[in-house]
Amino acid sequence: MRNGYPLFLDLRDRLVVIVGGGAVAARKAAGVLAAGATRVRVVAPELTAALPESVERVAEPYAQRHLDGAGLVFAATDRADVNAAVVRDAHSAGLLVNRADIGEDDAAAGDFTVPALHRRGNVTVAVSIGGAPALAAKIRDQLASALDDRWSKLADASESLRPWVISKMSDPDRRRAALRDLAGDEVADLALSNDAVLRDWLIARYPELRDSQS
Repeated sequence: MRNGYPLFLDLRDRLVVIVGGGAVAARKAAGVLAAGATRVRVVAPELTAALPESVERVAEPYAQRHLDGAGLVFAATDRADVNAAVVRDAHSAGLLVNRADIGEDDAAAGDFTVPALHRRGNVTVAVSIGGAPALAAKIRDQLASALDDRWSKLADASESLRPWVISKMSDPDRRRAALRDLAGDEVADLALSNDAVLRDWLIARYPELRDSQS
């Protein structure tokens, strides 16, 4: 999976099933909840107290029925035979599954890997290197060190201003230019103020927005 296809999944209202009850399962649960998951089921005979409070706990040995209704699956037990069964059952049901206990290039591996992540507000940095998770984490940390509050605040502001620009600017070239400006170094400093400052800055550069401030 060295050249896997990167994507970000919307996990809202999608059942995430994590098979395993230890520290690895707890980290997986915390990770999907941080990414917006609203339905998380953890299955294992014994469940760590470190699991997030909001997860559904199923204190039973794994069975295929535990995947019913799942949209995403993690095999995170300390038993290779159970993890292999989870992968097999997930595949038979057409579900994407991640297996935590073997390398990503192993023939018995699942369908996706979890990259080294850093979140700062609406900004997420994700780094994946086949077979070298420690190096991925190092690169992630170096990239994360370059992110300060300006960029997370600009991400928040862009989320509200981008639809406004798109709806009010009919010329595609001018619209693209405005959106590029909204992602520039100059505007990053303004992001520490508020959306109104950024809006006024854009209007000064693109007068066609002036009559559409509301």
